[in-house]
Amino acid sequence: MRFTKLPMKVGVFTVILQFQPFEQALDYLASLGVQTVEVSTGAYTGSAHCQPEALLENPKKAKDFLNAIVSRGLEISCLSVHGNPLHPNKETAAAHHAAFERCVRLANQLGVNTVTTFSGCPGGAAGDLRPNWVTCPWPPDFLEILEYQWNEVAIPYWQKTAEFARTQGVRQIALEMHPGFLVYNPETLLKLRSAAGPEIGANFDPSHLIWQGVDPAAAVRALQGAIWHVHAKDTAVQQWNSRLNGVLDTKHYGDELHRSWIFRTIGYGTSRQSWCDLISALRMIGYDGALSIEHEDSLMTPREGLEKAIRFLHSIVLNETKGAVNWA
Repeated sequence: MRFTKLPMKVGVFTVILQFQPFEQALDYLASLGVQTVEVSTGAYTGSAHCQPEALLENPKKAKDFLNAIVSRGLEISCLSVHGNPLHPNKETAAAHHAAFERCVRLANQLGVNTVTTFSGCPGGAAGDLRPNWVTCPWPPDFLEILEYQWNEVAIPYWQKTAEFARTQGVRQIALEMHPGFLVYNPETLLKLRSAAGPEIGANFDPSHLIWQGVDPAAAVRALQGAIWHVHAKDTAVQQWNSRLNGVLDTKHYGDELHRSWIFRTIGYGTSRQSWCDLISALRMIGYDGALSIEHEDSLMTPREGLEKAIRFLHSIVLNETKGAVNWA
């Protein structure tokens, strides 16, 4: 069964429910009017709801897995394998690359068009042990790091990896623009897409753009034709801290009171109008896929945050196809 893009659907990234059995989580989501699920298959977000090796080895298990979803009136919006395949630690890089390849093969088997992940971040030079994310151009060492990271590591890797996905029938590699990785904004996403091929696109998560000062609706318009999937997650920039210390913040996410910004359930970080603008921009560029809720609001329980987000999205999502301009 090959899933196709339908009018915008309210979805959920099921990793927030990883401590529930998968079918119990599906029943809960279906009861709330959720229409799509994003399922993690490994790397940073784990594989609690989907063990790709077992499904790839046993077609019946794969069929049963898919049936558990579609029998409840749900669709798979994408398979997730959020990792760092460019990690300077060779064991980590190899493990995350292998997880990506398993995810792509499983997507092909299940008829899923889209795989979500990160671009990755290498070290600053060959032999480094930790990733090195550059945030400024001076001293000149930083530009040399970027030259190495992009031209010697990232571009060759993603050219090869996009070709692998192509051979598996997966044409949408959705990279989440996330600070800490080479692709963190529209400019870097388009740079990698230009170098590695049209399979590269965005898993558009506005929460990571908001705290950088990016207007999500403007970013959507800049990425027309290159948005494969959308996360519904919000961020609150806490002006009483950001005005003093800026928005580059390494304090733990649990230190909500002192951070310059924190992740929030949608509608609790930015205004309802900003979310209406975002959905309208997505409609204008032709996106009619899932709006997959990723709950990471530490001020709410998963249940309360998820249910508030689902109700909020249902109130603003555009369910029907675009109308004609019949008054002109």
